Amino acid sequence: MQTHLKPRLLASETGRQADAVLRSCVHCGFCNATCPTYQLLGDELDGPRGRIYQIKQLLEGAPPSKSLRQHLDRCLSCRACETTCPSGVEYHKLLDIGRAQLEQALPRPFAERMYRRALQWLFGRPQRVAPLLALGRMAYPLLPTALRRRVPVPPRLQQARPGPHRRRMLLLSGCVQPAAAPQINIRAVQVFDGLGIRLETVPNSGCCGALPYHLNDLDAARRYARANIDAWWREMETGSIEAIVSTASGCTPMLKDYATLLAEEPDYAERAASLAAKVRDLAEVLKEEDLDNLKTTTPQRIAFHAPCSLQHAQRLDGVVEDILARAGFELVPVRNAHLCCGSAGTYSILQAGISRRLGREKAAALQEKHPQAIATANIGCLLQLQAHADTPVVHWIELLASTQNRLNTANL
Repeated sequence: MQTHLKPRLLASETGRQADAVLRSCVHCGFCNATCPTYQLLGDELDGPRGRIYQIKQLLEGAPPSKSLRQHLDRCLSCRACETTCPSGVEYHKLLDIGRAQLEQALPRPFAERMYRRALQWLFGRPQRVAPLLALGRMAYPLLPTALRRRVPVPPRLQQARPGPHRRRMLLLSGCVQPAAAPQINIRAVQVFDGLGIRLETVPNSGCCGALPYHLNDLDAARRYARANIDAWWREMETGSIEAIVSTASGCTPMLKDYATLLAEEPDYAERAASLAAKVRDLAEVLKEEDLDNLKTTTPQRIAFHAPCSLQHAQRLDGVVEDILARAGFELVPVRNAHLCCGSAGTYSILQAGISRRLGREKAAALQEKHPQAIATANIGCLLQLQAHADTPVVHWIELLASTQNRLNTANL
């Protein structure tokens, strides 16, 4: 693709990066075939190829518009287009640049900015999410069925107490997940304990920064990143930390990108790079472990939904399915497994109509072969699917915990 970016922009690192992404695109349109919003809406401007062209026009000096904002806002950032692209176009980088440039050139109305800040404030800390969920659980019997499905009611479990193992890893506590589904981290600690790995959470670690990042608030994303680095660094300095993991696959790409996010901050750049090099997805760790003690004695038919952050952002498609198969579960085929469920963080709130349609379609596809349970790897996907599926939805680490024959019963 030929480009004519504004000279001042092209002189910057951001501009050069945008120019490189644009020039790698050959207009083939393969990306549209796997884009959820293009498939749903049938509008070229709501597909990757159309968005690339619109961003190109903006960077070349075309006036910003509300129409452009709408088409960029509708993008789920699922990155399915990147998996499909034969030219290796890094669409997500161009999308981030385009969104940031548009925010500067055409600020959102005040009320919209405040609403987006409120979402960051509310969902960025578990201590803020917990009271909201508590109110929902109190009113649970009075809620209509559609709303009940959106109020998670996790099982009551004691915090896991892992043994003093030589192998140590750090676990991101997260933001929404500790309040909405605390059992996920508890079960992960138990599974790792059975494998001889001490999985530890550290006080003051929390949101990975993806929440504000995808709302174009890079300053807030960097604050969260710095806070996590500060919380983890003392343990990192011991030299005994083998890896940093998260049970939310949506957080892992953000953690892996800390080196880029903080590259221009002298006080953090080196530490961010060291820390990011240690980040591994939960599946990346467990695929290399001996899982003999996780064999199930009661095989179940499972439909696995691979979150976009797992299969497209991290390119780990098939890894969790292989782990579950090794543990004795039967994985049923899922139609259009590459398509997003429509959660995408705050997208399910800001683009609720599209999100619901995608959620219903994904739930229907997952239930076609009548599985006994649906498993996934990200809290957002789990909550989205619970709202639309009649089949029980769990995190895949919960399935492994249910099979582990060496669990410490005191932790249950």
